[in-house]
Amino acid sequence: MSPLETTAPFGTRLRHAMDTRGPLCVGIDPHASLLTAWGLNDDVAGLERFTRTTVEALADRVAVLKPQSAFFERFGSRGIAVLEKAVEEARAAGALVLMDAKRGDIGSTMGAYAETFLRKGSPLFSDAVTVSPYLGFGSLRPALDQAVLSGCGVFVLALTSNPEGAEVQRSTAANGASLAQVMLNHMAAENEGAEPLGSVGAVVGATLGDAGVDLDINGPLLAPGIGAQGATPADLPGVFGAAVGNVVPSVSRGVLKHGPDAASLRSAAERFADEVREAVASAGV
Repeated sequence: MSPLETTAPFGTRLRHAMDTRGPLCVGIDPHASLLTAWGLNDDVAGLERFTRTTVEALADRVAVLKPQSAFFERFGSRGIAVLEKAVEEARAAGALVLMDAKRGDIGSTMGAYAETFLRKGSPLFSDAVTVSPYLGFGSLRPALDQAVLSGCGVFVLALTSNPEGAEVQRSTAANGASLAQVMLNHMAAENEGAEPLGSVGAVVGATLGDAGVDLDINGPLLAPGIGAQGATPADLPGVFGAAVGNVVPSVSRGVLKHGPDAASLRSAAERFADEVREAVASAGV
């Protein structure tokens, strides 16, 4: 099922990709240090070589590729051109592309972000995008509505893997619940009745230990923190509990450090995917 050939909702396409390709998202994060480690210059030529190598090695076999927009934006229009090409080629090879942009704004500005990443025909049209809800969940409505129109997904920050996030996300809302739980409840409402999986996902760090929230949102759970940040696939059942079968672990440096050799990149991604399958199976999900 190619994302270019189907009109199925994102949740359906993601479930299929996870079941057939393995439950793994690989980030494309061209840090200056990674470019140097690959023997590349920290310039547009190095960025283009790094990105093309990663897409060619992985796009025909991993479920999700997640380019981090900021590492392309820092090179201006030429960097964005590299990102546009990477998105197009990754989707053509069958990977779902999750644009890690973490956009959050209100009204027409949020609508413009939605058109950038979620409108068919846009140069940066992706299968899904990450967004921040901390201007109020309702501020995401333009992105949520555009995602429905285009069959795309939206991943909403809930409990992130950075320690500073708890200052906001663990704070208590007016109803006595944590702010993260309020956001998760909104996501569950958006996904109500969707089968086999809703298209509104949550971002929940794999480094959290017991998340302490209800993660039954009938949607995907993007789990950053595997690899360089210290979490392992074996940690996933403890964090996500009964929802672990809907987790999409995100690995960036843990895979990318094995480049630029394409075979080594593939082997690292396959190893992580296998470890996630084993962790989910061990949880009896």
